[in-house]
Amino acid sequence: MKKINLIVVCILVFASCEYFTIKQEQEKVVARVHESYLYESDLMKILNKNISKQDSILLINNYINNWVKQQLLLVKAQINLADEAEDFEKLVEKYKEDLFINSYKEAVVKEYLNTDITQQDIDDFYLKNTKNFRLNEELLKLKYIKFSKNIPNKKELLDLFKSSKKKDLDSLQTQELSLISHHLNDSIWIKYSDLMAKVSVLKDVAKKQLLKKEFFIQKEDSISLYLVTVKQVLKRNDLAPKSYITPTIRQMILHQRKLLLLRNIEETLIEDAQKKEQFEIY
Repeated sequence: MKKINLIVVCILVFASCEYFTIKQEQEKVVARVHESYLYESDLMKILNKNISKQDSILLINNYINNWVKQQLLLVKAQINLADEAEDFEKLVEKYKEDLFINSYKEAVVKEYLNTDITQQDIDDFYLKNTKNFRLNEELLKLKYIKFSKNIPNKKELLDLFKSSKKKDLDSLQTQELSLISHHLNDSIWIKYSDLMAKVSVLKDVAKKQLLKKEFFIQKEDSISLYLVTVKQVLKRNDLAPKSYITPTIRQMILHQRKLLLLRNIEETLIEDAQKKEQFEIY
């Protein structure tokens, strides 16, 4: 460890005002494992000029120790797994080929994929794939508020919440700062499980009862009052609403376009290669 610390100090001493840029007249070795060497220039690549001298010493020490252990393990593995070396080489070559191909595909998709999705695209996809959009969980449209039991205007909040008038909903929204938590947009579908996670006090309410349309419930714990009004319910296996499933539809459309784009590119590639007689199948 003392030897490593001495190396680190030397590196820091010769650092320029750019912090760790070394004037290299020749490569200096800082560690060796058998025939493998670690150089000062390798350490420079891991250093950041925004870290302190003390942190730099720690970083370099750790890097050198890890490099030594890695090289020792590699040598030991190469000796003990010599019979499998050919298989490993094939795996490495296969990984390299896949990396090149997938990187090329990603670049092509990034440049040529049409990501513009219109409402008509969504409507058409929804109509053609309704059998794939069955719910696996109940959905609800609801209003919900939670506030302190000791709040001065408790009755006012109760009256505004129970009202179906728009002006009362607007008035309730102006008092959001008085609420601990709330969900006042009853035009948005919410999963039953999300409601249970957000309003844990409702776990005491029977699921069958809670999933009734136009259902109102008032619950309380030691410090808070909870109000929930269920406006609409969809059961398991019901058709998922288009508004709810739209983000998923967008992803599915993009995925289909991506597959089609890649297939067309592959076909074009083969046709072009055939014309130029760049491959033969025997």
